Amino acid sequence: MPESPRIPAPAVSTDPTRADSARGAETSFDPLPSAAGVTLEHGFASRLPELSVPWNAFRPESPRIVVWNEALAEELGIDAHRFTGNSLVRFLLGNALPEGSEPVAQAYAGHQFGGYSPRLGDGRALLLGEIRDPAGRLRDLHLKGSGRTPFARADGFAALGPMLREYLMGEAMAALGVPTTRALGVVATGRSVPRDGELLEGAVLTRVASSHLRVGSFQFARAQGDAALLARLADYAIERHAPALSGEPDRYAGLLDAVVAAQARLVAHWVLVGFVHGVMNTDNMTISGETIDYGPCAFIDAFDPAAAFSSIDHQRRYAYGNQPSIALWNLTRFAETLLPLLAPDAEAAKAVAVASLDRFGAAYNDAWMEGMRAKLGLAGSAGRTAVDDGALAELTADMLTDLQRHRIDYTSFFRALARAGSGDTTALDDVLPHAEGAGGWVDRWLQAAPDPAAMDRVNPIYIPRNHLVEEALEAASEGGMEPFSHLLSVLERPYTAREGFERFERPAPEGGPAHVTFCGT
Repeated sequence: MPESPRIPAPAVSTDPTRADSARGAETSFDPLPSAAGVTLEHGFASRLPELSVPWNAFRPESPRIVVWNEALAEELGIDAHRFTGNSLVRFLLGNALPEGSEPVAQAYAGHQFGGYSPRLGDGRALLLGEIRDPAGRLRDLHLKGSGRTPFARADGFAALGPMLREYLMGEAMAALGVPTTRALGVVATGRSVPRDGELLEGAVLTRVASSHLRVGSFQFARAQGDAALLARLADYAIERHAPALSGEPDRYAGLLDAVVAAQARLVAHWVLVGFVHGVMNTDNMTISGETIDYGPCAFIDAFDPAAAFSSIDHQRRYAYGNQPSIALWNLTRFAETLLPLLAPDAEAAKAVAVASLDRFGAAYNDAWMEGMRAKLGLAGSAGRTAVDDGALAELTADMLTDLQRHRIDYTSFFRALARAGSGDTTALDDVLPHAEGAGGWVDRWLQAAPDPAAMDRVNPIYIPRNHLVEEALEAASEGGMEPFSHLLSVLERPYTAREGFERFERPAPEGGPAHVTFCGT
């Protein structure tokens, strides 16, 4: 297992006389009125200054709030009614912050489609700070589309459509029970951004996350050749995400184990709901185990392990069925960064890392099997399983073979199957080909006495169908937010059937163009 390349990151200029001065286009931010009741901590900026650059967001002249997440605001202890004048929109833009805030652009490296980039970082994003919610949990408040930073690889801005996609996807994933970052709001900037020969409405998304620590953060720190910096970053990650390990002599091995387990559970969640992330670069893999970056993402309609939707993933590296193996590949890069902390001897450190990585497969399989057992209504009672793991694996393999061979819609299939478990085979007959029918797995499944009610509690009716998402975003780009709001309201209650919402259940009409997604930059 080779070590991470030790490539020094190019120095970031902090010369205030430069056009891209260390504080950004604005020399300061406005103080947020104390009446707003918001406090931001700055642990990352203060404790890891080598991994960020102080920076401020650009200040648009005529912004407006497009979407405000009242439920998430309440969870964070933010009361919109306490903001006066235009202070709420300016807060969401990072233009008005509590006294003592230290917004920064974070530095990180990353493997992008397998190729290593030593210096990526927040090119169009800022970490405003950390907010402590009423339950005492520390959450990052982060901007996307807030203007160029020293890490910028494009114009630093974002268009409204991709920011609304991220908001929508985050809320849908949260409703599905998938660990995810979420958006507090989306603000239209009133400025146009050029994309593919068009001028699109600009926007900023305010993102909330358990943290924005990534595998790429550790890759950047390791590349500096500073063991103390790497240890400080690891200790900070432990404090944020595995506090029980703090101070333990083997805490760094424990951190690796915790991240391996969290990512195994996360990717199992993705596969179970039919989600394709689309850009599983190491800078998009969080230490927390939350989904981050909803750029070229999509949900499958017909079951297909080779499904890939990104316009730039020509080799289908990040296809639906590849996601577990890519997660392990990324975790191997993470393990490489931790080698100096795992043991004084290089071979001993590699042995610790390999042992931890070897646990990924079992952790993923356990999470996936548990989820599939629930989807099939075979979880049993009082924690006892209705069928053993071997029989379940065989049954599931046969079922998925049928789904792939007949190109059956993945999401609606499980709801139809639940009805068949109740004795009504009409819906299942509609999705299975009449000439061939289903394989013998159906009879084996019925003999296991599945629980249809339990199936309906875990199998969604409504997911962000790709054609519906595009329809809503296109309408929003033309000034009509009603389709977006309507779709959002549907996705917030994915397990509850509603009369008159049948179009939200169905996959895209056959014969249409293949769905393609873009990164938004």
